Amino acid sequence: MSPEGSPAIEARGLTKRYGKLLAVDSIDFDISDGEIFGFLGPNGAGKTTTVMMLTTFLEPTAGTIRIHGHDLPRESLEARALMGIVPEESNIYTELTAEGNLRFAGKVYRMPRKARKQRARELLEIFGLSDRAHVKAQEFSRGMRRRLTVAMALIHNPKILFLDEPIAGLDVQSARYIKTLVRDLNESGVTVFLTTHQIEVASELCHRVAIIDHGRIATIGTPDELKTSIESVQTVAVTFDAPEGDGIPSLAGLPGVNHEVKSGNGRRLYTDSPADVIPAVVNFSREHGLRIIGLNTLGPSLEDVFLKITGQEVGSVTASSEGEGKRGGKRGKGGMAG
Repeated sequence: MSPEGSPAIEARGLTKRYGKLLAVDSIDFDISDGEIFGFLGPNGAGKTTTVMMLTTFLEPTAGTIRIHGHDLPRESLEARALMGIVPEESNIYTELTAEGNLRFAGKVYRMPRKARKQRARELLEIFGLSDRAHVKAQEFSRGMRRRLTVAMALIHNPKILFLDEPIAGLDVQSARYIKTLVRDLNESGVTVFLTTHQIEVASELCHRVAIIDHGRIATIGTPDELKTSIESVQTVAVTFDAPEGDGIPSLAGLPGVNHEVKSGNGRRLYTDSPADVIPAVVNFSREHGLRIIGLNTLGPSLEDVFLKITGQEVGSVTASSEGEGKRGGKRGKGGMAG
């Protein structure tokens, strides 16, 4: 279940039009104080537009937004002071040092000089960057730049952190570090609004997930609730003793198979009746002289929920995505991607 508490974010009837194009269509949702909330959808579904409205970069055509009780856009300065924003692309200044970037971010939030100096040193320690404090960011790896970007968003101790694609393009070690950091921040009381195409990240980190499609919220729930909602979507995963699928015919025509996904020498067969598919797979292997080295039944995943609702692969492009990208224009420091 999601953490209890007063809403950190409230949206009612949130709508955004660009001429005749309805980008966000009267959506409603609440995010509890202290929650990690995942926001998923195909490109062009309205994710970026929604987040830009929540973070004061865009004014809604209609509807209301409250950030810890502050009404937008009437109290946008007060609301913005409660937010830390981490864009998909690192927004650091490569000509500045790690400490220089942090102090500059503190200055943007009008922190007193002594406070931003102290906070910068605290964050350098927390993020494991103390030994690189006086090194220019241009010499940093992608993972280190990502850490510094998140640290800059936290310079003013925000109550809400907006994270866009937090681990995209990172190596395994850096991705693990960022995920651990998100959990630690949340445990310290920070509300996290996480936009991602990586289903496994949302499933692993989020208390609740919303899927937006064609400008409307299609569903909201915990990852387990969403998986249960399409319980009938099950799969049979089979792996054959054959190099990278050589000589393995399609299994899509077997009785009970609705859809087949190929992966090397393995197959994932979507079905409403695993009990019918399993013996059919065994017979298939005998007829074609194939040796089965793995055979399992799997319940629905969060990705299955996404596919069921949107009919698209994660990260695919809807008809309106090109328009949404053009509307957003170039992202500046602190802007959101998606």
